[in-house]
Amino acid sequence: MTSLSRELVFLILQFLEEEKFKESVHKLEKESGFYFNMKYFEEKVQAGEWDEVEKYLAGFTKVDDNRYSMKIFFEIRKQKYLEALDKQDKAKAVEILVGDLRVFSTFNEELYKEITQLLTLNNFRENEQLSKYGDTKTARSIMLIELKKLIEANPLFRDKLAFPSLKASRLRTLINQSTILYLTSGLYSLNWQHQLCKNPRSNPDIKTLFIDHTCSPTNGPLAPGPVVNLPVAAVTKPAAYTPLGAHVPFPPAAAAATPGALAGWMANASASSSVQAAVVTASSIPVPQHQVSVLKRPRTPTGAPGMVEYQGPDHELMKRLRPAQSVEEVTYPTSQQQWSLDDLPRTVALVMHQGSNIMSMDFHPSHYALLLVGSANGEITLWDLIVRQRLASKPFKVWDMQSCSLQFQASMVKDTPIAVTRVAWSPDGNFVGVAFSKHLVHLYSFPGPNELRQHLELDAHAGGVNDLAFAHPNKQLCLVTCGDDKLIKVWDLTGKKVFNFEGHEAPVYSICPHHKENIQFIFSTDIDGKIKAWLYDNMGSRVDYDAPGRWCTTMLYSADGSRLFSCGTSKEGESFLVEWNESEGAIRRRYSGFGKKSVAGVAQFDTTQNHFLAVGEDSRIKFWDMDDTSMLTSIEADGGLPAVPRLRFSKDGKLLAVTTADNGFKILANNAGLRSLRAVENPPFEALRSPIESTAVKASVASGVPSVSPVNLKVERSSPARPSPILNGVDAMNRSLEKPRGAEDAIEKSKPWRLTEILEPNDCRLVSLPDSTDSSSKVVRLLYTNSGVGILALGSNGIQKLWKWARNEQNPTGKATASAVPQHWQPNSGLLMTNDVSGVNLEEAFPCIALSKNDSYVMSAAGGKVSLFNMMTFKVMTTFMSPPPASTFLAFHPQDNNIIAIGMEDSTIHIYNVRVDEVKSKLKGHQKRITGLAFSTSLNVLVSSGADAHLCIWSIDSWEKRKSVAIQVPPGKTQTGETRVQFHSDQIRLLVVHETQLAIYDVSKMECIRQWKPHDGIQAPLSYATYSCNSQLIYATFCDGSIGVFDADTLRLRCRIAPSTYLPQSVLNGSQPVYPLVVASHPQEPNQVAIGLTDGTVRVLEPVESEGKWGSSPPVDNGIMNGRTTSSSTTSNHTPDQLQR
Repeated sequence: MTSLSRELVFLILQFLEEEKFKESVHKLEKESGFYFNMKYFEEKVQAGEWDEVEKYLAGFTKVDDNRYSMKIFFEIRKQKYLEALDKQDKAKAVEILVGDLRVFSTFNEELYKEITQLLTLNNFRENEQLSKYGDTKTARSIMLIELKKLIEANPLFRDKLAFPSLKASRLRTLINQSTILYLTSGLYSLNWQHQLCKNPRSNPDIKTLFIDHTCSPTNGPLAPGPVVNLPVAAVTKPAAYTPLGAHVPFPPAAAAATPGALAGWMANASASSSVQAAVVTASSIPVPQHQVSVLKRPRTPTGAPGMVEYQGPDHELMKRLRPAQSVEEVTYPTSQQQWSLDDLPRTVALVMHQGSNIMSMDFHPSHYALLLVGSANGEITLWDLIVRQRLASKPFKVWDMQSCSLQFQASMVKDTPIAVTRVAWSPDGNFVGVAFSKHLVHLYSFPGPNELRQHLELDAHAGGVNDLAFAHPNKQLCLVTCGDDKLIKVWDLTGKKVFNFEGHEAPVYSICPHHKENIQFIFSTDIDGKIKAWLYDNMGSRVDYDAPGRWCTTMLYSADGSRLFSCGTSKEGESFLVEWNESEGAIRRRYSGFGKKSVAGVAQFDTTQNHFLAVGEDSRIKFWDMDDTSMLTSIEADGGLPAVPRLRFSKDGKLLAVTTADNGFKILANNAGLRSLRAVENPPFEALRSPIESTAVKASVASGVPSVSPVNLKVERSSPARPSPILNGVDAMNRSLEKPRGAEDAIEKSKPWRLTEILEPNDCRLVSLPDSTDSSSKVVRLLYTNSGVGILALGSNGIQKLWKWARNEQNPTGKATASAVPQHWQPNSGLLMTNDVSGVNLEEAFPCIALSKNDSYVMSAAGGKVSLFNMMTFKVMTTFMSPPPASTFLAFHPQDNNIIAIGMEDSTIHIYNVRVDEVKSKLKGHQKRITGLAFSTSLNVLVSSGADAHLCIWSIDSWEKRKSVAIQVPPGKTQTGETRVQFHSDQIRLLVVHETQLAIYDVSKMECIRQWKPHDGIQAPLSYATYSCNSQLIYATFCDGSIGVFDADTLRLRCRIAPSTYLPQSVLNGSQPVYPLVVASHPQEPNQVAIGLTDGTVRVLEPVESEGKWGSSPPVDNGIMNGRTTSSSTTSNHTPDQLQR
């Protein structure tokens, strides 16, 4: 709309106001969006006319436009919700919660949980943070103060808060002037006012309607401009609005943006995905928790005087709307670690020959010595850098020509060469993706240690496939590809196309999948330099932006996902390296130091350690500190690099692979990298092989089950990790492939792997939870809260205790840790979470507990009724399922917290709906009490275990029993005892725990594929076991006080923690044995474990910081090293006698 049209709207508004057309005035204000009438807004807020308040606001902003708008809408809806609660109108409150406030759960789920819990209180003022909430009128007045500040600070309201200064009845005056002129001279045109000039000039330019137009004499003074009363904040703010930049350590670089550029990366998100889009803008760069609260209020811009931050009585609870600071607020940490050039891998450690021009490289995500290389001849090679050997090599070939498109088949007739364009490891290291210059994508599984198995072939794109990457939309591992056909496609690992993104007008050059919180998205670039962004919803691109140079560009995030960079080259040969301000969709900084223009190719880059950038250019490797635009240093790497070398950092930043001009690559290392390449801990793969391996393979084939490998090679495809002896090799720096070391090699190869033994308190980090000692009550159940900030213990006396860790300098994350002592937490009321134990013989009871996914409620029983507790107030919300029979195990349905599976003492399982207080189904299949329940959403089943040592599988849809199997109890042992079950993170493998064994079952076939029995160093019965949060480890406790840490894939013991580590000598020497009854693993920290003991104490253990993990993976040698049995882990070939072998 032109400025004259805008001014005409103001004249009409003035006219309508003078004529008392109140409703029309406010409709035009809202529909035009030119003037926000703060007085009218205040009136509606004070009157509580919330629908009208939101309708009026909608003319100026939407909830997801920016953080200020989000906060404005939240404050209004929160007040509406509290007023409904204050009136005891729970139905209305629920309606507001679900309909109005739920949108904010995407940004801050924890806050939404707290708001939801207010429904459970008789008076929401029982919440400490709302205890000072007054009456409705006062609360609205307090909120208005907050809203006014937010509106004034919101850039969308800039220039809209003050009405222009106009003479009275200005529109009427103009109309009268035009009428008089028309009557007297017959002239009437758009320039009618010009006719009144004393010295009219040709081609007048009437700039405003607010004051009368006059033509100025040539070189004379300019006509005065319109007088507009703008707020001080609007006057003082710079044109490039930087609302919170005052305390940023570096000013944002001037954005090289076109006038039509979007205000933020996701500004044009469609309505259906507006909330998701806002997440990418509002929380685009998360702030480390030790720097600043990510949930604080927006700070008042310094240019707005008098806008003092107001903290209402509910400030502490409700200030926590924002999920993370926006990019302007980020203060990148000044790390306590002093960075230096020595941290950069600059020393040439290895020079290897590939044999063909290298097109792409990628290091394994966890095994630093594994490098994947793709070549121009279509071959991919897996290198072990420690032994300087090719572990696997796959020349290009079409796996199934008949399944390929006719277009591809026709192109193959021409016999044109096919090159690799991209190789990439999946995040878990279990798959390898390969993109080719024609149509195809190959996906290999990596069962290790030196095998790449064909998994999937895709005829993915018409033309070349230019890039591929792995992503996790909907928590499912997928492959993302792009190509010359201008498309981006997302595939699941079965080859099904899940998404197809169209919108680029040129071949897509690169893709960068990423996520913020739980929002998944993809950045893409094409060869015209266009940047686009996509959410997984087929709703089109959220961004259309130009990359520097407007040609081929690659985008990468820093390792922690907080900072976005791009590097590319223009068609003229000029290279660019920039950091992006995601919130604004603009360039934060441009890095200098590039050479003269070159036409050798597109500059390649990588990031490492959240601190450094590296680019290959001018036959050199150039390094930058992320926070400094000047080049840090550059190296030639002893020469021999191509004009534009390709490069890739290892994930830990200790190694850097760079291509050479003679079809090879060099490995550069820093001091730590050099030491790791020289590490002599375990022999390489070949040294770990023994005659047992080939014998086992033959036995497997002879058994008629060729698909089952021996234990040393059996690794499930979906496993997040596998044993990795490749991390430990012989001295690579002194070893020559052409000149074996003979006797020295033999000595190195004979060095056995050693079990890690933790014997003393100083060997690990340990904390005892305060007020946990109660010799009269054993800890029988133990849970971490899902947020990872607390631990919940259920004692044999039916009382539950909760410990929480505080956020402070010692513990900046506020998560559970063995480095800080938590608080034994109770509400102000002093209530205890005490189960109903009336008439219960506690010695014969089987306590059980389950925690809701949002940590809001805990459900437990100790031989009596099942009680549902509010985790905030400790109040009992309801009780149900009166005995007999008593409840013995509880599990929430994974998709509906209102559905609970309850194992009973009489061997039945009740499927209970809490909401309607009704047992929907009763499952019968066991002979003794239920001891374990586990849901699999992947297989859509419930697995139950009983004291009869049997497992049953039930369909979640029909609750019918599918199968029942007995666990393989050793000879001489009775078919009884507690049997626990827990699903692996892949939702297919199942951990089965019995006092006689650990076992892994493939539930899709209900077959035992692993088994471990107590032996040698640990002969005591098992008391409990659980997976680590990433399912790579299994923590098992034993009745002699030992704790075993097992490799989850092989059930090989990697670490043993002796009771002397966590028990004082006085307890060890006591008459009553003390040992762990239960063990729990932290939901986010795989190496943190908590144990509950028979004396009522709870302890948290972690490895020492210098180690960071519990021992190392045992070598894969089928249980034999130098003729000595090191583990009794066995592999099931699905027959009982083989299980007992």
